[in-house]
Formats: sequence, C-alpha cells, structure tokens
Amino acid sequence: MEEYSREPCPFRIVDDCGGAFTMGCFGGGLFQGLKGFRNAPQGFGRRFAGGLAAVKARSPTIGGSFASWGCVFSIVDCTLVHLRKKEDPWNSIMSGAIAGGILSSRNGVAAMAGSAIMGGVLLSMIEGVGILFTRISAEQFRNPSPQPEPGSPEASAYASATASASASSSGSGSGSGDVNPPPGFGFPGPQQATS
Repeated sequence: MEEYSREPCPFRIVDDCGGAFTMGCFGGGLFQGLKGFRNAPQGFGRRFAGGLAAVKARSPTIGGSFASWGCVFSIVDCTLVHLRKKEDPWNSIMSGAIAGGILSSRNGVAAMAGSAIMGGVLLSMIEGVGILFTRISAEQFRNPSPQPEPGSPEASAYASATASASASSSGSGSGSGDVNPPPGFGFPGPQQATS
C-alpha cells in the first residue's frame, strides 16, 4: 500500500527524524515524569519537583535515541525506494531490520543480528496492522450489489418490475414486425431487423 501523506524522499528524512524526536520526548517525558513522581520523597511538592527533574534529565536523551533511529530508518527507506523503484511494506520491514542492525553495531555481531530481527519483526507487525485496518476500512466503501438478494421482498418486486417491463416492450415491438424495441432506459439504440 502506498502512503500518499508522506513527504517525498529527501525531505522525509528530516520529517521522520523530527517526528521521532517529538514522540520520544513526549513519551519519555511522560514515563520519566511518572517514575520521578513515584520515586520522590513524600509530599506533593517534592514529588512534583522530582518528576519535573526526571523529565528534564532524561526526556531529551530518549528523544535523541528515537531521533537517531528515525533518521537511520528514513535514510535506509529512501535508499531502498531508490534502488527498488517502488514503495511497498517490504521497504519499511527491511528498513526496520537494517536500522536496528546499524544502531547496535557497536555491541557486536550477535547484538546486531538480534536487533535486526527485532526491528524487522516490529515493523512487519506494524505494517500488518496497517494493511489489516486498510482492508477493514475499505469494506465500508465497497459499492452495494445493484440487484437485491434472492428471496427478499425487494427481489420479488424487482423480478415483477423487470417482467412487466419486458412484456410491455415486447408487446409494443411485435406490432411492427420489422424492428426490435430500443434497448434499456428508453434511449434509442441500434435497431436490428427481425426475421
């Protein structure tokens, strides 16, 4: 599935890096604020100050980690789009695996392989859920069947209406004997001679 809301490829890197930094700052800030609030001494003022200090100390670091992952992911994604000449979920899955491997390369080959597998699995689950939601939401936009279900009251009314229309049209055309009545919806069509 193509994503039409994303930026074109060179600008996507900056966009994804900034979005990942913002997400890391907010998510990390919320988590660190709750952790600092819980671990601070008793008293609401002290707990609030402890939560705020934890947010100020750790939130930018978490945001930076998210930003580096988003930047490497976007660079690899743009490279794969350029090499493969198409955008599909496989680009994101491979980008997640490669980005996980690159970012953990300082920890050795085993850590690189583990992070690459985790990145690929995580992105494949995200892409799978996205495809699932797309298919579910596409069902509501599917055109309904033009003919009613057999056995329903609408089906019997539809059958009787088509039968009476065909009887009246065949009766009017049988008097002349040389041409068929015009086809469908009262619009004139090509007339054929009858034998």
